[in-house]
Amino acid sequence: MMNQFKETFKEEAYELLGSLEDLLMELEENPEDPDSISAVFRSIHTIKGSASMFDYEGIAGFAHVVESVLDGVREGTVKVTRGLIDLTLISRDHILAMLNAESDSTPEFQAVSDEIISKMKVLTGTSGPGESPKEKKGAADKEEEEGIKAYRIVFEPDENLFLSGTKPLLLLNELKEMGDYACICHNETIPELEFFNPEVCYIKWDIYLTTEKGLNDINDVFIFLDSRSKVDIQKISDWQSVLDDGDSRKIGEILIDKGLITADQLDEILQSRKKIGEILVEKGVVSNSEVKSALEEQKVSNTLKQNLSTGGTSTIRVQSSKLDSLVDAVGELVTAQARLSQLAGQDKSSALMSLAEQIERLTSDLRDNTMSLRMVPIGTTFSRFKRLVRDLSTSLDKDIQLVTKGGDTELDKNVIEKLNDPLVHLIRNSIDHGIESAEVRKKAGKDPEGSIILDAHYTGANVQLQIRDDGQGLNKEAIYQKAVEREVISPDAVLSDEEIYNLIFMPGFSTAKSVTSVSGRGVGMDVVRKQIDALNGSITIKSEEGKGTEFNLHLPFTLAIIEGLLVRIKDEMYVFPLSMVQACMELNASQRENHGKKRLIEYRDSIIPYIRMRELFADRSELPQREHLVVIQTENNITGFVVDEVIGDHQTVIKNMGKLYKDVQYITGATILGDGSVALILDVNRIASLARTRGITE
Repeated sequence: MMNQFKETFKEEAYELLGSLEDLLMELEENPEDPDSISAVFRSIHTIKGSASMFDYEGIAGFAHVVESVLDGVREGTVKVTRGLIDLTLISRDHILAMLNAESDSTPEFQAVSDEIISKMKVLTGTSGPGESPKEKKGAADKEEEEGIKAYRIVFEPDENLFLSGTKPLLLLNELKEMGDYACICHNETIPELEFFNPEVCYIKWDIYLTTEKGLNDINDVFIFLDSRSKVDIQKISDWQSVLDDGDSRKIGEILIDKGLITADQLDEILQSRKKIGEILVEKGVVSNSEVKSALEEQKVSNTLKQNLSTGGTSTIRVQSSKLDSLVDAVGELVTAQARLSQLAGQDKSSALMSLAEQIERLTSDLRDNTMSLRMVPIGTTFSRFKRLVRDLSTSLDKDIQLVTKGGDTELDKNVIEKLNDPLVHLIRNSIDHGIESAEVRKKAGKDPEGSIILDAHYTGANVQLQIRDDGQGLNKEAIYQKAVEREVISPDAVLSDEEIYNLIFMPGFSTAKSVTSVSGRGVGMDVVRKQIDALNGSITIKSEEGKGTEFNLHLPFTLAIIEGLLVRIKDEMYVFPLSMVQACMELNASQRENHGKKRLIEYRDSIIPYIRMRELFADRSELPQREHLVVIQTENNITGFVVDEVIGDHQTVIKNMGKLYKDVQYITGATILGDGSVALILDVNRIASLARTRGITE
């Protein structure tokens, strides 16, 4: 069981370290923000306490020193500087390295810890912030590191408390801010109104507090309280009690523990069928408030046990592989459901058709719910790049800020994972090639601080991701000359701006005059194009010299199941992504005769290019009397695709093509139809590019 809790600790530590990096970036921007300072402190404090709980002594000892420095920041004795942020980020990376290692207490890790601690001493001007990892901890420190605990606090003020000016409500509020809090008021001794003295305190309280704070912190709340007042603090549950098997504490046991009844009284009462609390109140052994207090203690203990042992019920952790298996199973169910619907249509049995329709609705709901489980806000990826921009701009002596928008836009986790490398390449290129140095920007009349904007938003059934910078833009002439030099194009070639920009995606293409540690080798942009294509997405470029560059990535929500438009070309079936389909229309013999040679057709008061799919697949058989035109919105253009017949919409479970077919053009995958046959999924972006070229040249 301990191993299970250790794995839970590691998962939570990874999340805390990820959020810590973001919090440090925010703190650097707003060094006086108390909320950011407190959030950073809490992250390190939680890691320290949990690490100590599960015997990660190397992490706990090192985090204790970092926590001491951050406590100085919180108290105002240590200022937030870029140097402190640097060291705290390095500390974060060091804790992550120790967490990933088999042991966190090796001599190598200790040497790194000592080096970082030494630098912190110099930076903060102290002889040593906190204790070193090797120093012996006192009982109070050990108590502080035991993690989440539940306390029973009996607060019985002196009857003359009000005369000293003390306000017990303020003390209770201070306890309330420490964690989960419940308070029971005992008011049995309040006299009738004619005998009531407003200057006398007649009541006492039982407070139940679940917190990470130690005993000393709670005692500090009552430090200025008159000595005649009684305060009794007892720990009623901690993390160790959670690991021990056993039933929850009974009400009778709690009352005995508090000294309110004896064991003999409890045995006598248990022989009755009434509830213990009711009998004790009837006999005058305890008061209603004392029973209520015992019930609250039982509730606090049970809640702590449940939260620590299961991590709470609001969210659950599921291995990624299990989600992938679930999606695969749902994909097979969708295929089976399509087969059932087809059989029901052939059989024409009303009962079977009704059942097929019901199963289709259930399958659709299950598909949508299953896919939503893998949907993750893209902001989780955006946050990773703040550190990248900060470190890389510093190494290149540039002043650059990263601005993110639309972080709550959701994508399939598999899409987000595969987006990381392309985004890293694009951001690195913007920092190295795009944004100028502060001196150059000043001379050009720009803000010395450059900016990179990551912006995600929905566009229909897709997500558009923009990476914009306000740098010098792409140099069309330099790109053109480099392409001529490499014999990619002829010296007299006439290219549009879009075609020139797309040359940077050629393998090995680079206009950099020298190779640096960041770029210049011509690898990266071709990888970006390949990886975006592999995601069934597209990428376009807009640029204006002297003002900046914008990369637009158009991405599908998911790579598993999509809505498709099923079409027939001769005897084979193909699928268009339905989210890209704008319209379907007939193409009769007259239209073929008028526009066949030009590959252009009128659509909604405009002329669009189209391509006949039979010709694309080198099929020279006789054309059918009537064809259909599928109008597709691709990137920033509209293109027509001529097919023999449009069948209708189809839930498409995407299957990857085997290695033998990895280089097949115009196909991105396949799907299995209800009758067991295979339909190929068309790469509409590549086909549209060909259609536009033919539409202009022929």
